[in-house]
Amino acid sequence: MKPIIWTLELASYLNDAPWPATKYELIEYAERTCAPQEVIDNLKDLEDNDEVYESIEDIWHDIPSGEDFFYDEDEDNL
Repeated sequence: MKPIIWTLELASYLNDAPWPATKYELIEYAERTCAPQEVIDNLKDLEDNDEVYESIEDIWHDIPSGEDFFYDEDEDNL
C-alpha cells in the first residue's frame, strides 16, 4: 500500500462532503464533484471496511489546525 499524502488543498475538496460517510460514499462524492484524482486515489487507499468517518480528521489524523498557523511576534524578538 502506498502512503496516503494529503494537503490542505486536497482536503478542502471534502469540506462539503456528506459527513458522516463511508469510504465508498466519500469516493462517490469526490467523483461527482470532480475532485482531483489525488483525492480519489487517497480515498481508495483507505482500508476496505464499513467504517463511518465523521470528518476529515478521521481520515487525515495529522491535519494542521488553526494553531499550527499561529505566528507569535513575541517569539521573533527573543
